[in-house]
Amino acid sequence: MDRNLAPDAPVNHVVRHRLNRLDRLTALASALLIVAACGATTPSASPTPAAASIGPTGAIASAPPSGPAASQAVDAKAIYAAIEDQVVALRGLEPKAAVDPQVLDDAGIKKFVKDSFDKDNPSDVVAANERLLKAFDLLPRDASLKDLYLDLLGSQVAGLYSPDDKKLFVVSRSGAVGPAEKTTFAHEFTHALQDQNFELGKLRLDEIGQGDRSFARLALVEGDATLSMSYWQIQNLTQAELGQIISAAGSDPSTQILLKMPAILRESLLFPYTTGLGFAQGLQASGGWGAVDEAYGTPPASTEQILHPEKYASSEEPIAVTLPADLATRLGNGWKVGLEDTFGEFQLGVWLRASGAINAATANDASTGWGGDRIAVLDGPNGAWSVVLRTAWDTSEDAAAFEAAATSLVEDLSSPASLLRGAGGTERWIVVGSDDTTLGAVAGVLGLAG
Repeated sequence: MDRNLAPDAPVNHVVRHRLNRLDRLTALASALLIVAACGATTPSASPTPAAASIGPTGAIASAPPSGPAASQAVDAKAIYAAIEDQVVALRGLEPKAAVDPQVLDDAGIKKFVKDSFDKDNPSDVVAANERLLKAFDLLPRDASLKDLYLDLLGSQVAGLYSPDDKKLFVVSRSGAVGPAEKTTFAHEFTHALQDQNFELGKLRLDEIGQGDRSFARLALVEGDATLSMSYWQIQNLTQAELGQIISAAGSDPSTQILLKMPAILRESLLFPYTTGLGFAQGLQASGGWGAVDEAYGTPPASTEQILHPEKYASSEEPIAVTLPADLATRLGNGWKVGLEDTFGEFQLGVWLRASGAINAATANDASTGWGGDRIAVLDGPNGAWSVVLRTAWDTSEDAAAFEAAATSLVEDLSSPASLLRGAGGTERWIVVGSDDTTLGAVAGVLGLAG
């Protein structure tokens, strides 16, 4: 269990903001999706939901049903309307517009995920992210990032809300409105309320090159919705219904799919809900829902602030780290930057833990002194490539602790790699290359050779 996860909080769903581009390593999804990850499900509601039925092809079906289906739709509409009122009273945010929920079955959500992926993720962006992950041995050498992503989200999503077009979807694989679907509705309706009151687009959750900051802000949004949903569950589900959710989670095939995923995908999917829940819970405990509301005006700047809420409270900003703007030019003809972003404390921690070469406590301690970083994927001629990570640490002791933990991991990477010291004692670089010659050339133009 995550250290920030409350015992009564469901862990079987994950939400995302728009099936987003893979412009950053953690940008695996981009609609406020709810995923069946480890325990419960997350639904969504709207102020005045319109009934929707599940079509035979798995697509969205919005035509009015007839016969017994009409009665079921009316019942669902009444259930969702009641949940809306309960969430509004609990969360203290007033709806400003109606959001009509639509229902997807299993085939429908898988089609939605694939179509969204193909629309939002150019092949070169996917390739750059895949190269980065494989450079750090975070993906198997023969794995397809796209295929893993589609398998993961296709199996895990239980609902979603899109701030872009104000649409809300609930996934019902059985066609029923059970406790899981009700829970999902409560979660997604919270997203609709967030958007209507705080304009989620202002958070720039998918800004290119600001992956770590976007991920931190997503954790605020998802943590808030998960906390609201958890309170809703406690107040409105019976013990039998809660037991049904827990029981279903244990036998849900989606749980096994999640557990088999590479750690970077699995932990990135869960982080906004679990650690984000702890962050939102701390705000709410100290200042009520008003403190959570205020956070949308001063959102977190890094995953470091989510992992260490005291750094958010003290407004500790990340250290600005840059890479040479002419790095590709320095390397010569045919070189280009395929991706540049910020890795962040969270992802560094995942990398340190993922190999199992060092224990989790050591890995967490080694990433805790993170101050800032910048990472780039470089593509060169004749299949040459390199990944460059420049990190800045709060103190020289923090930099030394990271170096001590990371050195053996860098030495054991599948591709040639070096961990090198930068200026001032608080910088460490990791350079990975397609071959030794490329590695030496990149380190040389960075002034790190030797």
